[in-house]
Amino acid sequence: MALSAQQKAQVKRTIATCLRNKFSSYVPENNAMPFHYRLLGKDRMALYSFMQSLLTTFGTSIFEPVAAELAKNKFVKVETQHTVGRDIYAECQQSVQEIVNRLTYQPQPNKIAELQELSRHLRGTKNILKPAKVDLFVESATGEQYMFDLKTAKPNKGDFQKFKQTLLEWAGITYTTNPQAKVHTLIAIPYNPYEPKPYQFWTMAGMLDLKEELKVAEDFWDFLGGEGVYRELLDCFEEVGIELRPEIDAYFARFR
Repeated sequence: MALSAQQKAQVKRTIATCLRNKFSSYVPENNAMPFHYRLLGKDRMALYSFMQSLLTTFGTSIFEPVAAELAKNKFVKVETQHTVGRDIYAECQQSVQEIVNRLTYQPQPNKIAELQELSRHLRGTKNILKPAKVDLFVESATGEQYMFDLKTAKPNKGDFQKFKQTLLEWAGITYTTNPQAKVHTLIAIPYNPYEPKPYQFWTMAGMLDLKEELKVAEDFWDFLGGEGVYRELLDCFEEVGIELRPEIDAYFARFR
């Protein structure tokens, strides 16, 4: 068992608090939908609208705080919405762009080699970028830094070039501050929508180094909290849903 009883209770409190906060802050859309209301009922339409809103903010309102809570027991430093910085050597920034451009016509990503390439261009003038925010930052006892950009379960294929650039820029900014930093920048996808089939990695292959730059479902959650955490986390969500069912039903009963 990866989670102790105390850890599991804290994770469940985090999930419940996030959901209650969403209930208190959510304002249903005021759109008149007379056909939908008569066919399905206002409460069901309110639930649909709420779910659409919740799915839009699930990453920041639930996944991020839950991930941070799990990581506290394994890492010495944990932050959500961590500010990486904004200064980057001009040569390093140019190297980032060259790597991304190269991958568009020669899709053979190698993150370790790419980081080594960035580290060879830490000199000269510095450019100022828009302050970079990392969804989840964790640091191990040995000083290794992991920066995660949490994405939806089915990101658009056309966005992968931007994802790659962001990951490399985070590394470049970190190296500009500390050339000796041990940094890992990754995309995290909280669950596999294709279960029980494997995640369709082909959509990212060619731009992302799947071994070094991507963690999906179990790989992500078990990395943060230990082996077996993903399955226990699913149980936590289910248990919170059962425990809060009266509150959930009462909330949507207002819209009947």
